[in-house]
Amino acid sequence: MKNLLLGLLASVAWTCPALAQMAELEKDELTFGFIKLTDMAPLAVAYENGYFLDEGLFVTLEAQANWKVLLDGVIDGQLDGAHMLAGQPLAATIGFGTEAHIVTPFSMDLNGNGITVSNEVWEKMLPHIPKLEDGRPQHPISAKALAPVVDGFREEGRAFNMGMVFPVSTHNYELRYWLAAGGLHPGYYSSENVTGQIGADVYLSVTPPPQMPATLEAGTIHGYCVGEPWNQQAVFKGIGVPVITDHQVWKNNPEKVFGIRAEFAAQYPNTTLAITKALIRAAIWLDENENANRPAAVDILSRPEYVGADREVIANSMTGFFEFEKGDRRDIPDFNVFFRHHATYPFYSDAVWYLTQMRRWGQIDGPKPDSWYDEVARSVYKPEIYLRAARLLVDEGLADKADFPWDSDGYKAPTPAADIIDGIPYDGRRPNAYLDSLPIGLKGAQRVVGSGVEG
Repeated sequence: MKNLLLGLLASVAWTCPALAQMAELEKDELTFGFIKLTDMAPLAVAYENGYFLDEGLFVTLEAQANWKVLLDGVIDGQLDGAHMLAGQPLAATIGFGTEAHIVTPFSMDLNGNGITVSNEVWEKMLPHIPKLEDGRPQHPISAKALAPVVDGFREEGRAFNMGMVFPVSTHNYELRYWLAAGGLHPGYYSSENVTGQIGADVYLSVTPPPQMPATLEAGTIHGYCVGEPWNQQAVFKGIGVPVITDHQVWKNNPEKVFGIRAEFAAQYPNTTLAITKALIRAAIWLDENENANRPAAVDILSRPEYVGADREVIANSMTGFFEFEKGDRRDIPDFNVFFRHHATYPFYSDAVWYLTQMRRWGQIDGPKPDSWYDEVARSVYKPEIYLRAARLLVDEGLADKADFPWDSDGYKAPTPAADIIDGIPYDGRRPNAYLDSLPIGLKGAQRVVGSGVEG
């Protein structure tokens, strides 16, 4: 009965913005977790610019050791919410790994990741990479250039190892996507074998983001996929070369989300609205006036309590540039997007893409109908909360009505083939047809059984 009443109260609040605006906050002292990456910026900006305080929220931000510790903290209530991998709320809700119903009313950013290889691997890739007239490598670089290097490692009896940050991370799926687009198999998961290395040409394993450069330098891994500033750190330290950004793998792909327990959203609807309002304001500030505030954001993020990397390292990607090698600095204005392109709206189609990748690589064991993907997406992504918060900001004169997708059904228009590295379009409304279109990966009724695929 208590849960039913909480649900009814939450429903009334979401459907009556005026009531939500007038009602008092149910909880005003909050602790949020984050990982030391530049895409935690909306949290830092909302705190430093006073947006949380404007909403009557007294927030503490706490860096977490890794993504598992962060998720556990949200689930057990030590954290009220957190900067999360977009796959974490989805995986938890469907019971892959830790089971808990996590929801998101706010998508934190688009893009922001890169794939870096060691100097040794880069030198071996170079002969297979087309050159520009000035002699620089032509981007984007396909994993086809990596395939002969992997073959060489195999002939020498060496495993080719790469790092990613978590089994349900964007980084895992982007790295797998890039490898598969180049004809390299990144391996399957199964219910009996959760390493993700079944049938792999390239062996992927978990490494916490801040430890990526040191692990690469030690030779434990030969490359990695991670968010910033840890790709640029490899360039500045002279230990590795980024070969592609995720903007080049899939233009304007979804990245992190702000995750809270479903129980929290139901029990504290006005607090949830207030949090979302503060985060939207932070995202607007980060992108407004053609990124004019990014240098100030870099100053904030470079502090030890946030990302703690050198200002120069953080500034590259945050201010619209990306350095692939020393001196090879290229314009990528949308490397980090926090508000443009409706970046903060929690689209169902973004959730569905993550679920398709879980199915593609065996984390979802068996086939699911298209309706299942939609149902899970709606249970986790909460655009109705986002739009209530946006409406309040517009009414308060703190946001422009034209900046929000009021009439969206929660699905983006299909991503065209030209915007994805393998030239295969993505339509979130047709997940099974999308899976069937991918040359490498599970499709239809296929399952991973033992060391092979059946069905």
